[in-house]
Amino acid sequence: MPDMAARRGWSAWVLAAACLLPGALLGGLTASAGAAQTVYDVAGHLPDLRFTLAGAQGKTVTDADVRGRTVLLFFGYANCPDVCPTTMAQLTDVLGQLGEDAAKVRILFVSVDPHRDTPDALQAYVNAFNHSAIGLTGTEKQIADLARRYRVSYQIDKPRPGADPEVYNVAHSRGVFVFDATGRARLLLADSADSAQIVQSLKPLLK
Repeated sequence: MPDMAARRGWSAWVLAAACLLPGALLGGLTASAGAAQTVYDVAGHLPDLRFTLAGAQGKTVTDADVRGRTVLLFFGYANCPDVCPTTMAQLTDVLGQLGEDAAKVRILFVSVDPHRDTPDALQAYVNAFNHSAIGLTGTEKQIADLARRYRVSYQIDKPRPGADPEVYNVAHSRGVFVFDATGRARLLLADSADSAQIVQSLKPLLK
């Protein structure tokens, strides 16, 4: 993981927003049937799932490792006080409602805070919600490139003068990207989507 001196001089990173709803990406999208503008069809609007990141126990994880499963991709960080734990809890609930079909789904939690979120610590975080979920991190460039690929925005604030350098705020856009078993982008789940809507939207992808 990058050391303190290498961390952009603590300058903020801000990428093109997409998941902040409504956003530029959503302008050309339609909601899935019955989804009440909380589940968006992104087929043809976003690229296929492609990544090479660091997983727990020194393992390199790529998109090939989850090929054949429907992927729920979420960008967040382990110290997140609200959106991240709420989203992880909801996705875990969704998998519970899917029953046996849950085995066909993988949650990928990509950290936008690679300085604090080591691969092992991040995996421990996601395991607290779901043991089949995968926590992923990487270099700042790897994270920035992947976030840019899916038009995700995030910002890491500079610590206050004299404050603990490990204490800082991270802001990030919301939403869960859904990729089918072949790696194609299919859906964007707004954070306002409820579990029943998500389950309904995932079932056609699991047949």
